[in-house]
Amino acid sequence: MLDTGRIRIFSNKNPKISINVMQGHFATNHSHINYYIDMSGVKYNSSSAIEAAKTLSARYTNTPVDTIVCLDGCEIIGAYMAIELSKNDMYLMNSNRSINVITPEFNTNSQMIFRDNVQPMVIDKNVILLIASATTGKTIKRSIDCIEYYGGIVNGVSALFNASTLDEDIEVDSIFSGEDIEGYETYPASECPHCRNNHKIDAIVNSFGYSKI
Repeated sequence: MLDTGRIRIFSNKNPKISINVMQGHFATNHSHINYYIDMSGVKYNSSSAIEAAKTLSARYTNTPVDTIVCLDGCEIIGAYMAIELSKNDMYLMNSNRSINVITPEFNTNSQMIFRDNVQPMVIDKNVILLIASATTGKTIKRSIDCIEYYGGIVNGVSALFNASTLDEDIEVDSIFSGEDIEGYETYPASECPHCRNNHKIDAIVNSFGYSKI
């Protein structure tokens, strides 16, 4: 049975931002994890989204940004990041720049694509990838491959939560990390110790939330 007890964790980078976590046995598209991380408040509450945008934007004050590609329902944060980065400020590289905020589409084969009408916002553009959660890093790699396929230049990757270890030379800037959650673990499904011990999965989780089993 899913433990509904939630633990609230505040960000070390910005104490105005918090997430709720629940311990259990959860399955994502790419792995099994022992904590479900609820980021709904950060993604959908305007006050929290503004604080998240301010925190993530700090990395890009001297980085050219034309487009922010948002995954996992991060469009609100992405829009506030665009506002933050394009402020009328002589110390900001993107001051007064018109920054695009877009979301890719996934076709029936789960391939990430950009339709013709938004491709001009990617081709030869300086792009920031914004995601909610990175556990294995597979989504990040696939997203970067897609952006580069359409001619985009990836100048940064930002996440609300990051516990991935990428083999490539990719730095992920995040508000929370796996170290913020004591005992947080992620496993390939074939190596999950909970499965080996016949512990049933509590819920299927993705960027929309969780569904009990």
